[in-house]
Formats: sequence, structure tokens, C-alpha cells
Amino acid sequence: MTSQTKRAATSFGSLADFAPDWIATPGDTIADLLGERGWTQVELAQRTGFTTKHINLLLKGDAPITQDTAIKLEKVLGSTARFWLGLEAQYREQLARKADVAALAADVGWLKELPLAEMVKFGWVARVQDKALQVHECLRYFAVSGVAAWRLQYQQPVAAYRASPRLTRAPAAVATWLRQGERLAANRRCEDYDKTKFESVLAQVRALTREREPKKFLPELQRLCAQAGVAVVLAPAPTGCPVSGATKWLGTNKALIILSVRGKSDDKLWFTFFHEAGHLLKHGKSLTFLDTLGEDGLNPEEEAEADAFARDFLLPQQAYKNFVTHERLGAPAVRAFAQAQGVAPGIVVGRLQFDKHLPWAQLNELKVKYVWGHEKSE
Repeated sequence: MTSQTKRAATSFGSLADFAPDWIATPGDTIADLLGERGWTQVELAQRTGFTTKHINLLLKGDAPITQDTAIKLEKVLGSTARFWLGLEAQYREQLARKADVAALAADVGWLKELPLAEMVKFGWVARVQDKALQVHECLRYFAVSGVAAWRLQYQQPVAAYRASPRLTRAPAAVATWLRQGERLAANRRCEDYDKTKFESVLAQVRALTREREPKKFLPELQRLCAQAGVAVVLAPAPTGCPVSGATKWLGTNKALIILSVRGKSDDKLWFTFFHEAGHLLKHGKSLTFLDTLGEDGLNPEEEAEADAFARDFLLPQQAYKNFVTHERLGAPAVRAFAQAQGVAPGIVVGRLQFDKHLPWAQLNELKVKYVWGHEKSE
């Protein structure tokens, strides 16, 4: 066999590895074998019972190798019928891929809508030089067959989500982030969602706020929530996606909480998590919530409910009121109050700053600043 024929007999990896400048037909293999044996097309026709015209069409790839043809080739040329049918299937796949790549060339402008550089940086898609093949890789990321399907599945829903108007300015970036959350959640095994169990789990999660290292608290957070049917994932937000967190139902028995790690401090991370938990406990399964820190979005009532849930779950109202009324709000008092409440001091600082009991620049040394895997330490 020629080197081209041998390559044609192997399977390709991703389409990114295959830019078909040429396509080897099964007829190339047949022609190689004829040459090795010194047979003419006429002799092959006589041995197989086909007409000379049909043999010529087989060699050019214009006639398909059917099951009957494959069995005859097995008898006359050797190998197996499965081998010949495999060559035929691969050839037809290559033709279809080449046609698909040609069609995708019309959609390369879509790549400009996506945060492609960050998708590559975060390892979500591979960088491909050929733009049509890059479109293919991005469609695979979103699990859609074409750009029109992507707009129906992701762009239009994002624009309609009950969220800050800022989110609709770059819906492709928001959709990209949401999709990564879906992809990560797909790999997390969860029990069926149980609201009562989730409420119980949250009390254990609250104690995790005192753990400073994400590599220690994150696996436990994910394990606890998975027991109640909630997949918790972290995904960095690309440019144009000003989201701190989101809640999405993946069917009736599995919920998703995505955290974007925006803000990079413990008070913001944990408030966002409990805010999203509030959505799960208080609001319908048909809704997806996209949340930005400090904004009410287009559904202020539900956002206010989620805010109140997170605020009061982390720091109970009466205890917090007594603290701000009777204590001098310095670092020792904050540490002591946080210790008594079983939460991180940074959470207390963030609450005091939000309520304007402290300037935004004061006591920030009590907050834990995170550096995530996609970032470099300063």
C-alpha cells in the first residue's frame, strides 16, 4: 500500500488534526493490490463478477462498497469484509467532513463574538489555525451542530435571563461561561436533589468558610452539595462576562451552582455561594439566575430574597445587630465575633463594609485573597 493509503486506513483524532487537502478512496487500496498482483481492471471484473465499468467506478470512489461488494473483495483481494466496509465508511466520513468544513467557512465571523483567546487560555478549546476548523471545535464545545442552533440554545436564552442588563451586552461570553459550568457538572456524580438535605448540608458548608485554602474547602464543599443533588463548580469568567455566580437546573433532579471567582476574596465567594443556594431553595426549577455582585438585575424581588438568605444565614440578624451596636469595630472585635459565629473574619468585614459601618478600604487584611489555577501569583 502507498503511504497515503495506509494513512487512509487509520482513524483520525479530532477534526483539528485533519485538514483534508486530499481524500484517499477505497479504490486507492484496490489499485495498490492490483498493481502488486499484476492484475488489470478487466481481470478483477472477471474474478468478482462485476462489469468493467463498475470496477472503474469503484476505483474512482464513485461506486460505494456495499456489504455484497465487501464480501466479494474479501474473497478476491483478501483481508476481511469489515476492513473493506471500514475503508468505505471512512471515505464517506471524510467527504462529509470536507463538505462540513466548507460550509463552516461561512461562519468564521462567529468566532469574533466568542472570547476565543480565553477559551484557549483556560483549556476549554484547542487553538486551530484553520478558522473553519476552529468553528468546528467551538461548536463541539457548545455541543451544537451549527451557529444557528447555538443562537437558539445559548444566545437567546442568555439575553432573556433575569439578570443585570450588563450581561446582555456580551451574551456570547456569558453563554461560554455557562456552558463550561454545564461541562464541569456533567462529570460530577450527584444524588437526586433533596431540598431538606440541601438545607442540612448548608450548615456544614457554613463552617467551611473558616478554611483559608481552596484546595481544602472546595472538594468538601462539592462533596457535601453532591449528596443533596447540587453540583458546585468553579469556572473563570471570560472578558465580557461580569458574573459572580449562577444557578441552573440540569433536569428536575440535579441543580448546578457555578461560581466565577470574580472578586477573589472569601467574603465575595461565600456570599455568592449562599446567594445561589438561596435561589435553589426559594425559587422555581424552570429559572436560571445569573448574578452580579451588588446589582439587583431584572428580578429585584427574587434577588433580594436570595441576598437576604445569604446575609442572614452567614450572620444571623440579631447577633449581627448586637455586634454593630455594642462593639468597637476593630480587628480584635471582628475576629472575636467571627469566631463566635463560626465564620471567617473576612465575611464579617465584607458585611460591615456593605452596610457602611466600615470604609471599603478598612480591615481588608482580614479577608482571604484567592489565587486560582488559571492565574499567577503576584
